Amino acid sequence: MKTYRNLALTLALPVLLAAVSRSRADEGPRVVAVTAKRFEFVPATLTLKKGETVRLRVTSEDVTHGLFVRAFKIDTDIEPGKIEEVEITPETTGTFTAICHHFCGAQHANMKLTIVVE
Repeated sequence: MKTYRNLALTLALPVLLAAVSRSRADEGPRVVAVTAKRFEFVPATLTLKKGETVRLRVTSEDVTHGLFVRAFKIDTDIEPGKIEEVEITPETTGTFTAICHHFCGAQHANMKLTIVVE
């Protein structure tokens, strides 16, 4: 009886491993929530991995903001009550700066998000 059980496990293991691998792949990119509010992005710093696709889910708490990152070709408006999603796959390591490109008040120029790609 043990022989048949071991044989069944031996035959089933590759199928189970393949199913787990497929389910992880089907999950899609990692989702990172970013909130824009006067006069900051939360979190203020994102750490990403080179080659990993990430979906940024961006919301605004107060007024219309913008998210602009030249290196990743991101240029989107963030309206209160709406969710903007942007997918990126960083291909270069380094530190990049995202800015708000909608004037949102006196401290607008200080509204930055640092993206670190390792």
